[in-house]
Amino acid sequence: MRRLTRTVAAAALAAALALVSGCSSDSDKAEDAKGTSGALEKVTYLTSFGNFGRDSYAWVAKEKGFFKEAGFDVEIKPGQGTNGVIGAITGGQAEFGPIDLTGGILQMGNGEAKDFVAVAAIQQRTMAAIVSVEGKNIATPKDLEGKKLADTPGSVVRNLFPTYARLAGVDGSKVTWVNGQAQDLMGMLGSGSVDGIGQFVVGQPTVQAVTKKTPVMLPYSNVMQDLYGNALITSAKIAKEKPEMVKKFTTALLKGLEYSLANPQEAADILKKNVPATNPAAAAAELELMAAYVRSSNSGTAIGTLDSGRVAKSIALLQGAGALKNDLTPEQIIDFNLAPKA
Repeated sequence: MRRLTRTVAAAALAAALALVSGCSSDSDKAEDAKGTSGALEKVTYLTSFGNFGRDSYAWVAKEKGFFKEAGFDVEIKPGQGTNGVIGAITGGQAEFGPIDLTGGILQMGNGEAKDFVAVAAIQQRTMAAIVSVEGKNIATPKDLEGKKLADTPGSVVRNLFPTYARLAGVDGSKVTWVNGQAQDLMGMLGSGSVDGIGQFVVGQPTVQAVTKKTPVMLPYSNVMQDLYGNALITSAKIAKEKPEMVKKFTTALLKGLEYSLANPQEAADILKKNVPATNPAAAAAELELMAAYVRSSNSGTAIGTLDSGRVAKSIALLQGAGALKNDLTPEQIIDFNLAPKA
């Protein structure tokens, strides 16, 4: 009887130990799985052009945890215009970044770039412009003749200028362009070494803050109304191999954009925290001006949408102006399967 009791007790103890061991093993596996699923994917993101208020939404998406919630650990670096961003993304130095969509069309349609796709619109209308200041005798596009302008070599403002000049009645051969880095352009304008610079219309508050002079804006949208502004791009390889990753990143970034437009001062303060040289008042003012370009009559209340018909009109406009060497379709430059729906 005692032998039977000991046997039963031993069996009970073994069962208990096995249960504890099993629970512990299951718990460890669950924790390991949680740790694996909780790992953040590292992503490099380029801004469109330096670190101005108009690009603060990426910093907001990072600071507010939108990227982390979507599963990303994002490093944000300053971009150097459309050409630079395209080159970095197709060259594997970054995964995402905004470019001027018209600049991208020009690059792809002239055989100067390939292997990238746009997946969301940042602005529904182009913000490209020539910016001067009072005292330079520039009030209309025609006044640019005989003047000296500065911009980065790969800027969409500079690349699109021949088309703008043709449509605005300007003799482009009478306009001199000189090179300048993104962070130096406003200083060049303020010092008087140039008469105007390539800039976005939302840069007006920053131009005024830097130059201490009243800006004079010549928006490209006055003569080219169907053109989109910036669009988020990634490499064709990433779009094909990681479509869900692209959608998640796009959603997180656009969430940052929407938050920034609703809270421009907070967004400017976040930019200042991460980029100490920021002028918060100018950055907030840029966002306030940008709101009308992000949501417009073309998109209603939706953010990020891209319309094939409008892109086709943009391509036709550029072809009509003799700015494109090759035929191009909207589907060649935009992945509409990944773009937000209206």
